Order: sequence, then structure tokens, then C-alpha cells
Amino acid sequence: MTPRLRRGEPTDAAAAGDICYRAFKTIAEAHGFRPDFPSREAAVDLLAEFLGHERFFSVVAEADGRIVGSNFLDERNPISGIGPITVDPSLQNAGSGHALMEAVMRRSQEREFPGIRLVQAGYHNRSLALYLKLGFQVREPLACLQGAPVGKSGSARSVRPATREDLPACNHVCLRVHGHTREGELADAVARGTARIVERSGQVTGYATSIAIFGHAVGETNEDLQALISASESFAGPGFLVPTRNPELVQWCLGRGLRIAHTMTLMTIGLYNQPDGAWLPSVTF
Repeated sequence: MTPRLRRGEPTDAAAAGDICYRAFKTIAEAHGFRPDFPSREAAVDLLAEFLGHERFFSVVAEADGRIVGSNFLDERNPISGIGPITVDPSLQNAGSGHALMEAVMRRSQEREFPGIRLVQAGYHNRSLALYLKLGFQVREPLACLQGAPVGKSGSARSVRPATREDLPACNHVCLRVHGHTREGELADAVARGTARIVERSGQVTGYATSIAIFGHAVGETNEDLQALISASESFAGPGFLVPTRNPELVQWCLGRGLRIAHTMTLMTIGLYNQPDGAWLPSVTF
């Protein structure tokens, strides 16, 4: 099968979301894990948001006049992020996934992003092989953590909702940690009301767009992230991602009753700065 690719449209949300739900459910359950999306509706809602967002590039694959897969490129930040990429489970290994990946990688190159990132499920060997063949490098092993809210951290730091006035200070922290900002993503989270900042002695020392798999966080120290995690009333979806090479933070989370749901891998092409500080990635990067 040779798929035909085209730009995604808001009207594709139902078909693409259904495939997204079934694809993640099939691969997760085949390996004994819970699906990332709890329902078809959740997947449809997420893809509808991406398809309607002016700073997401979307592409769908069609065969015999029907959608068989989709992929997305997050263009809100100086570094582009890929995903979610999904293909109809009945059409795996037929070339659609490779074509969808090449389409967003070509788009990132055309838009002159200096780097691309994605996060893949640790149990999905087929996607790991595809990304390695396409030139991605493994950068960071991640643990997806889930459980009940951990409650107060006992830290002297304070956490409050972020406002647009906090954006410059938040971007400054992200620039220090990653060498670039995630200003577009952060601005969206502030508008949604999910973003939180952590302060010490009146100074912003970190922020989180949300403590969830589609959110990210940065902080000057682990204590900043601990305060943000402690202030979260729940961990939406399958949980949130923590770099396992940060043993202090992982051990702190496990010591408060959180459990590792599964592992993931951060992969990149192009510019990548080794983070200098504490951070939680999103499922995009």
C-alpha cells in the first residue's frame, strides 16, 4: 500500500482520533500495559485540539479514500516536537508510519528548526527501530509515574497559578536549564489556566505547564520540582515523566507512593543541549 499524504483538517478529528485510540490501545495491551488514552473520546478531543491549532502542523495518510494514520509537529517553540504518530493497527508495517515521519521531519527542516524531539514508549521496539533508522539519537531514559497526589512537600517554596506577567521569568528559567525556551507551549498553558510557578524568596525558580504526560516543567533545583509535584491535585492521563538519571527526584517520588507505570525514551535529531538543572519532559519532549 502506498499511502497518500495531505494536510490534516479539523474535520479529520473523529477518524484520526479513533485510529489514535485503537493504535495506542492495541500496542499497550499487547505488552501488558494500560492504554495512554482512557477512551476514544479523549483521543478525538486531543487531536481536534491539535488539528485546530495554528502552530501545529498536521498530516494524515489516506488509502482507498479513508484515513489510515496521522502525525503532528508542534511548532510552538524554538525546537520542534513530533507526535502523536499513529497508524491503523490493521495496516502496521505497510509504510504509512515511515511516510508520516518523513513528512513532519521534512516540514521541520523547511521551517529551519535547529532540532527535533520525540518520546517513544520503551516497550514498543518497532517504533524504536523506525526512529533509529531515521537518524534519531537516544538522549534520556524516562519513567512515567502515576499515583495519588503526594501532598505538601514541606518546602519553604510557594506555588501559585502562572500569569502572562510571569512569562519572561519562566522563560529565563527554561533558557538556563535547556538552552532554549518553550514559550509557545507555556503561553497556551497560562491561557488554559493549568500553568503553575514556584517561587523562593519572591523569585521565580521554576514552572510547570501541568504535571501530566502532555505537560513539562523546569526548575533550578529538584526542590522546585518537588514543590510543583506536591501542589498538583492529580496527574492527568497515564501520569508524568521523570528522567531516571535524576535518582534523587525519582526516589523522592517513589518514597511518596508514586509508582512507575512504564518507561519511555527521549530521542532527538539536531541541536540538543544537555539540561543544566531539574526538568520534567512532556511526551513530545
